[in-house]
Amino acid sequence: MINIDEHTITQAVIDRLDGCDNPRLKLVMTSLVRHLHDFARDVRLSESEWMTAIAFLTATGQKCDDKRQEFILLSDTLGLSMLTVAMENDKPAGATEATVFGPFHIDHPPEFRGGDNISGGASGEPLFVSAKVIDTNGKPIKGARVNIWQADAEGLYDVQHSELTGHQARGILFSDEHGAVDFQTVLPVSYPVPTDGPVGQMLLSTGRHPWRPAHVHFKIDAEGYQTLITHVFREDDDYLQTDVVFGVRSSLLGQYVRHEGGKAPDGRTLDHAFYTLNFDFVLANLVAS
Repeated sequence: MINIDEHTITQAVIDRLDGCDNPRLKLVMTSLVRHLHDFARDVRLSESEWMTAIAFLTATGQKCDDKRQEFILLSDTLGLSMLTVAMENDKPAGATEATVFGPFHIDHPPEFRGGDNISGGASGEPLFVSAKVIDTNGKPIKGARVNIWQADAEGLYDVQHSELTGHQARGILFSDEHGAVDFQTVLPVSYPVPTDGPVGQMLLSTGRHPWRPAHVHFKIDAEGYQTLITHVFREDDDYLQTDVVFGVRSSLLGQYVRHEGGKAPDGRTLDHAFYTLNFDFVLANLVAS
């Protein structure tokens, strides 16, 4: 087809996909083309505006490295990450809800034993976490792989500290025969997502704040169960209602209890304040998904 115009180009592009032998890819690409073209028509997108968008996407890719994923941040702040999470995690009643993965996970964090301090010198008030991994019938799950990561008192993850050579406030533990996972870390605080890149510029340009409520990340894997990616938020945080990545669920609010010194869960007597958190993670069986 030649002499294509704004009314005929969409179908012309879709027709070029007839040779695609992957049905799912063909479906996704057809819908993508149709919606992109409809969007451009709807807002009467100009050539200069589209070039600005291309420059934005190029800068987003250039901001990515092995410690930062700006495209995940873009997806998160547009609500697309949470939309896909919500669509794919229709869990049975009682199972812990999932939320966004975030851009600061790493593949090979250090492993710890139950009761260890995973903070690695991260700044912040002491936090003792006592968690359980159970199924929807309340049965303990032994050997669950619990991956934990969080920001420090400065609101920064270890990968954001350029001077660090090791890891802080992240690690892997395995649940014991009672499903228990106990560890020490630091109290999470609310923090802004990075605003020094194109996504941050987009947020500020559109009048949005960049803040996330305080939370600890968890990724939990156990044989025979759905993988759970979630957070446990501080229930008293000021940004729960306006999380920049739309990830808060009321079922994920934890009670981070302040203690003005005294006997800590690890048996020590502390002369300074510390916090405790108790939380049960309920995994959905793969058969029930």
